Amino acid sequence: MGSRRDAFHTPPAPGCAESPVVGVDACRTGWVAVTLDGEGRFAGADTAGALSELLGRVPDAAVVAVDMPLGLLAEGWREAEALARAKVAPHGSRVFPVPPREVWEADDHDDANRISQRLTGQKVNSQTWGLAAKLREANACRDGGDHRLYEVHPEVSFAALDEGRPVSWSKKSWNGQAVRRRLLEARGIVLPDDLGAAGRVPPDDVLDAAAAAWSARRVAPGPPGAFPTRLR
Repeated sequence: MGSRRDAFHTPPAPGCAESPVVGVDACRTGWVAVTLDGEGRFAGADTAGALSELLGRVPDAAVVAVDMPLGLLAEGWREAEALARAKVAPHGSRVFPVPPREVWEADDHDDANRISQRLTGQKVNSQTWGLAAKLREANACRDGGDHRLYEVHPEVSFAALDEGRPVSWSKKSWNGQAVRRRLLEARGIVLPDDLGAAGRVPPDDVLDAAAAAWSARRVAPGPPGAFPTRLR
């Protein structure tokens, strides 16, 4: 009988066999990345202040999955977030709404609120607006020609890792981090205790990056579980 790791081994996406993939999450000091080798196993972790710098360090990566909205609408709300919230119910608050493009181009939070109120009838909370700089950065990288970038949501990834069941514990809690680490290990992604410089990043961000890397292995021209965004 095969091991649990073998039983749950995730095949690489078409065209990505033997190529590494990367998962990226935003963190206080910039960005953190987890790389998986061609067999889908942990190959390294890294951190950098700029996403472009991090991407430049992984030129051989076939896919880079990032926990950040990519592609913004001219008006209205993206369908992707509504579908993601349904996937992680009853923990829908873990998925923040993504307002239209013009909101993210605002100079400050007050300006963003005025624009969002006009376009959607709702304001933008502080937590959502706090991601503005990194959201712009990630979209600039993709719009600048790095088509390896794909948007993922780690909470949806962790639910998929557990046959559609979202993790009930908060990712900030001891229990929540232990559960998420076990789910990754069951798929052959074993994070070492010493991650070097990346080990200074909060553990929930590292775990999110690892889950994003697992999803990167699943990305294909028609990736399973992809959520439409009605991009314009």
